[in-house]
Amino acid sequence: MITGYSRGYPIVYLNGRWVYADNGIPIEQEERPCARCGKIPTKEGHDACLGTLPGVVSACCGHGVEEPYTVYEGEFH
Repeated sequence: MITGYSRGYPIVYLNGRWVYADNGIPIEQEERPCARCGKIPTKEGHDACLGTLPGVVSACCGHGVEEPYTVYEGEFH
């Protein structure tokens, strides 16, 4: 079984789609807040606790289960 996390909530890949492990609802059908700070993403899809970060192309707060990261413009080739 393939597993992962979505905003800090355990998810599993089941029958060709990612679903929440606790209720089987597809992750694109149920918007959940960050498991750590309790905030929903911004309208742009950014982690609410990070907001928009200048020069950053990707970032994640870690949601309490992973290490946070940022990827800046020009870091990958």
